[in-house]
Amino acid sequence: MDCSHIQFQYNDTLEPPELQQLLRLFRLAAFWAGDRTSEDLTTAIAHSHPVVTAWDGTHLIGFARATSDGVYRATIWDVVIHPDYQGAGLGRRLVETVLGHPHVHRAERVYLMTTNQQAFYDRIGFQANTTTTMVLFNQPLGVACDLPQRAVAVDRVQEQRS
Repeated sequence: MDCSHIQFQYNDTLEPPELQQLLRLFRLAAFWAGDRTSEDLTTAIAHSHPVVTAWDGTHLIGFARATSDGVYRATIWDVVIHPDYQGAGLGRRLVETVLGHPHVHRAERVYLMTTNQQAFYDRIGFQANTTTTMVLFNQPLGVACDLPQRAVAVDRVQEQRS
């Protein structure tokens, strides 16, 4: 399959029609993401950097995102390619585009989680890691704990005056 016309791009947000395409893509190609909502995806995308999309004309055929502190750690999330386009190297290009982003490429370690695609990620250079495998299944507390930001600023001003 000739996929030279596929366009990859970085995104800060996705518009509602694009989010609907992403939801359809997840339902079609990602068993782990079939129950996501556009509201939750909007939040996840807003807190991710970079977000990479792959387009065949106006059709969303690939998606991946990452979170990172820009230096020490990054995590890649939600890598998905439409089934009709799998096997053409687009998944690799998608992951490499995420890895090449300035917010990710300097990170000492880049993590990802996968259920069935270990061989795919092995070919890109990822290695199995059993030393940091822990998870907390966070349960909603019902009450958010917000710390006052002003207190930090007041402490800095007092330190500068001393």
